[in-house]
Amino acid sequence: MTSISFRKAQPADLPAIIALLANDVLGQQREDPSSPPNRRYVDAFDAILADPNQLLVVATLDDEVIGTLQLSFIPGMARLGAWRGQIEAVRIAEMHRSSGVGQQMFEWAIAQCKARGCDLVQLTTDKARPDAHRFYERLGFVGSHLGYKLML
Repeated sequence: MTSISFRKAQPADLPAIIALLANDVLGQQREDPSSPPNRRYVDAFDAILADPNQLLVVATLDDEVIGTLQLSFIPGMARLGAWRGQIEAVRIAEMHRSSGVGQQMFEWAIAQCKARGCDLVQLTTDKARPDAHRFYERLGFVGSHLGYKLML
């Protein structure tokens, strides 16, 4: 298993993050990897950095960005006021997939959620990603809910 490092994303990481998001069948349809980055990415990045309940993370190997994910820490009234850790936008560079990097990323992310006092960790995944579903189930996630989205 490859040993990687994790850190809060910096502005210089934005092109690499966008490239990771765009590097799959679904991402090719909905992301814009052009340079310079689309202003919407820059604005979203700035908003994430300014919000203490958001954490955009990069996984690095020898100072190269090889993965990313976003953690959102969500307070809630349900479950006795439980905090939830929401993991989103998980991507791993193609050449590092199936190498254990994803497992390390999730172990790290779950540890961050525990450290923040979260009672549960949740994620959503596109129905068109059966490999991801199997991966999440191997990590102990349970497909207990059905999610819906409304595009605006």
